[in-house]
Amino acid sequence: MAFLTNEKLTIVGAAGMIGSNMVQTALTMGLTNNICLYDVFSPEGVAEEMRQSGFGDVKITATTDVKEAFTNAKYIISSGGAPRKAGMTREDLLKGNCEIAEGLGKNIKQYCPDVKHVVIIFNPADLTGLVTLLYSGLKPSQVTTLAALDSTRLQSALAKKFNVMQSEVKGCATYGGHGEQMAVFGSHTTIDGKPLTDLIGTPAFPTEEWEQMKTDVTKGGAKIIELRGRSSFQSPAYLSVEMIRSVMGGEPFKYPVGTYVKTDKYDHIMMAMDTTLDTTGAHFKVPQGTTEENAKLDASYEHLCKMRDELVTLNIVPAISEWSKLNPNL
Repeated sequence: MAFLTNEKLTIVGAAGMIGSNMVQTALTMGLTNNICLYDVFSPEGVAEEMRQSGFGDVKITATTDVKEAFTNAKYIISSGGAPRKAGMTREDLLKGNCEIAEGLGKNIKQYCPDVKHVVIIFNPADLTGLVTLLYSGLKPSQVTTLAALDSTRLQSALAKKFNVMQSEVKGCATYGGHGEQMAVFGSHTTIDGKPLTDLIGTPAFPTEEWEQMKTDVTKGGAKIIELRGRSSFQSPAYLSVEMIRSVMGGEPFKYPVGTYVKTDKYDHIMMAMDTTLDTTGAHFKVPQGTTEENAKLDASYEHLCKMRDELVTLNIVPAISEWSKLNPNL
């Protein structure tokens, strides 16, 4: 098999359901022949399963030792937080998982400061990604968070509604926070070439049905818990590996990612934007939708700011004015 790179990819949280799926996906895609599985619980069972899958010319290591896992890592994907359980919101995970993110950032700074890219997917991802970036000392373009899952949920809902392949639903995007306050943008979406805005409000797609779909998309994670009895693991695993693939020089990533934003309007925050993700990292522009969509994005930003400010209150991060001392790139 030809690999995209021979540089080390470390999967954090590899013993869990998301992590083990990420390992298998990365190997199936042929991303790298050097993959390290790290978890505080031994990931050796996952490593053995992967070896027994017969992937061939791949060095698979498994460790509970942080130094071994991170030393010489050039790419990292972390699902290493507590999972969301029934009845919980992503925000309920704030304190514990942001403390884990602080440790992750410090480990990156200590053991692999020359890492090329880090993808954070444990919730609340906008905040855990922000904390990781702050303590890692990396550049904003080097740390991204999984936000695509909301866009693919919108795409799949529209594909089911109009009975078309998902590939025929184009321009789906959700921006802002990866939570129930996200901004669902439908104004750039087409269904089999037809603008979605021409379909909304017709007998084929009444306005109230569209409004309900948007609500359902924002609660897509809770729906998976209801259907499966556990939080999503296959979809976040697949999409996060697609993200790291694009940074390794593979196919461009098609969906929004969470990225560090510092503009006149949105400042010192991690949120999903209109992004490109390639070997130079993440680059964004602020999406422009309808007046209503833009207002939703503003509201999502305000919600994220409240959670960020809570991290200051909890002493997980210092006051924003001190951030540049911790990480001169911010």
